[in-house]
Amino acid sequence: MDAKLKKQLEITACKVRLGIIEGVYNAKSGHPGGSLSIADTLTYLYFAKMNVYPDKPDEKDRDRFVLSKGHTAPALYSVLANRGFFSVEELKSLRHIGAMLQGHPCITIPGVDMSSGSLGQGISVACGMALSAKISNDTYKVYTILGDGEIQEGQVWEAAMFAAHYKLDNLVAVVDNNGLQIDGNIKDVMSPYPIVDKFRAFGWHVIEMDAHDFDSIEAAFNEAESICGQPVAIIQKSVKGKGVSFMENNVSWHGTAPNTEQYEQAKAELEAALKALEA
Repeated sequence: MDAKLKKQLEITACKVRLGIIEGVYNAKSGHPGGSLSIADTLTYLYFAKMNVYPDKPDEKDRDRFVLSKGHTAPALYSVLANRGFFSVEELKSLRHIGAMLQGHPCITIPGVDMSSGSLGQGISVACGMALSAKISNDTYKVYTILGDGEIQEGQVWEAAMFAAHYKLDNLVAVVDNNGLQIDGNIKDVMSPYPIVDKFRAFGWHVIEMDAHDFDSIEAAFNEAESICGQPVAIIQKSVKGKGVSFMENNVSWHGTAPNTEQYEQAKAELEAALKALEA
């Protein structure tokens, strides 16, 4: 990856993480852990890969994105705000009554292509979007991010079978493998392993990547773009709570908002990281 682009993406991802913490703290509820683990991937998609138009969010030829793990909306909202779909200040109103940004993505929000939150349903809708593009001879790509706990849902595997059957090579599904879900370690709750082998058995082209290394991220999405006749699954190894020391690999931050002291510490850590990147 070009060094200048990589540094800019790292800076932007840090700002996205700050937005996540800001939103969840002001909401006094939300899901910071899984939001932080997908911040780099979302940053890459919206700032380096997808064709999206902040001034024309419904443009017909735009690439589509579905956040299948909809509870990590703070990450999507922060990326959309930093990309210019709406004001970054809006993040402070997360989950407030009457506010635009509620606990799960909604299509009334500029830049959001699907209302999501019920686990397993997002990838199914993404399949429908991809098939629609095939039928209409449209060139847009469809991207979706699932949680590794989410793939315990049977509907995910129905969608996986559907995507392979219809050869949806315009669909890329990212599985965020941070290893933790609300009830604990995924291998103890209901192990989905081996994830790679399962998607391959369902007829997908599978790529593995480091979710916090932009060189790895770019290589994975570039490979995905070269695949014909198969849907692509990118299994990303990530760290839940990435970027905030006391949240990293800590399952208690799946769905807990920081108190004031924790917010100040998280903000200070991220601001220090941002300052170092911008130096």
